[in-house]
Amino acid sequence: MAHPLSGQLTGKVAFITGAGRGIGRGIALILAERGAAVCISDISSSESESVAGEIKQAGGKALAAPSDVTDAASVANAAQLAIRRLGKIDIAVANAGVIGAKGFENRDRYNEDDWDMTYGVNVRGLVHTADAVIPHMKERRQGRIINISSQGGRTPRGVRLVANTITPYLVSKAAAIQWTHALAIEMGPYNISVNTVCPGLLWTPMFDRIAQQNITADPSLRGKTPHEVFEMSVKARVPLGRAQTPEDIGRAVAFLASDDASEITGQALNVNGGSIMS
Repeated sequence: MAHPLSGQLTGKVAFITGAGRGIGRGIALILAERGAAVCISDISSSESESVAGEIKQAGGKALAAPSDVTDAASVANAAQLAIRRLGKIDIAVANAGVIGAKGFENRDRYNEDDWDMTYGVNVRGLVHTADAVIPHMKERRQGRIINISSQGGRTPRGVRLVANTITPYLVSKAAAIQWTHALAIEMGPYNISVNTVCPGLLWTPMFDRIAQQNITADPSLRGKTPHEVFEMSVKARVPLGRAQTPEDIGRAVAFLASDDASEITGQALNVNGGSIMS
């Protein structure tokens, strides 16, 4: 039996950055499952092609268009390729993100590279993604822009040991929420909605690195695997008692991209099992 929402996004085209793995891949799979044609835009060409191939093998429509979100021209070129090959862009998901510069997990305090990297990807990357699609959306007088932030952008509660390392990440994710609010006001007259999703605790390569750093920093965690440390955090912090998945984030994005969310803009939606409430 087909999924009851399998046609929710039929006829729509989605452009997704950072879609080669983790949350971005989960978003791409869900949007494709709901009927959207999807452009996979990741800094990794091989991962872009892999996810696009996965979607096509399942019967969906997908295009790989690698880009570096820190480079405005790179994102613009990828978006233009999507428009040429898929006909339009209805939905832009600015998902690409980093937690720090290379080697952050081996430091006990952030450095200048961490600030530069998180600002370049997590903040400027959102701006570049929006800039790449806004002229097209304005011309059509419709569109959905969905940014991916984090519950860490609301409050650093529950972050310990590594807080001094990931402070730039937390600040950048707070900026993503404020960017969403400001852009929603600017885009409202053009019938373009702008929202953000704030994921909670997910087992991704990013959290694996955080867990490894926690193990190094906290003697009481020695002997535990990174995934065991992750599960401990979930148990301690999530009222629903379970971690989120990339597909959970994808379902929230699909809702915000759908006609059911036509009157929702400028909002930051928590998808975190209740670990942070607002």
